[in-house]
Amino acid sequence: MKLLDIGAVARQSGVAPSTLRYYEEKGLIRSVARNGLRRQFDQPVLTQLALISMGKMAGFSLDDMRRIFDKDGTPQLPRSELHSRADGLDQQIRGLIRLRDALRHVADCPKENHLDCPKFRRLMRFANRVADTGASARRQE
Repeated sequence: MKLLDIGAVARQSGVAPSTLRYYEEKGLIRSVARNGLRRQFDQPVLTQLALISMGKMAGFSLDDMRRIFDKDGTPQLPRSELHSRADGLDQQIRGLIRLRDALRHVADCPKENHLDCPKFRRLMRFANRVADTGASARRQE
């Protein structure tokens, strides 16, 4: 099997060499050899890096991602947790849509003072509930 130099892995994956070394230190990826001082990786590391990027985008921590990979680097994707993360993303999307709509409403509101606008006041109450929910969720972690 052809080994990839750390520079080739960085170019092909878009992940900086320093990040690759950090991921190796965290146990997310594993180099299999050295060519002088340069780390060498098997081809599957590119798949692992793509999964790590996707996981980070979905809100998984690096520790979460480390638990997803077997000792040999094979991903073992926890389907129930993936469903839970997808549900969380759906909630975020709905919240972002409301925020977008609120911003558009504020920009176009005919009231001279936005605080006189009933819709704007409802949007502020919603924002407070969302902020309170996020704060309590962070306290529980």
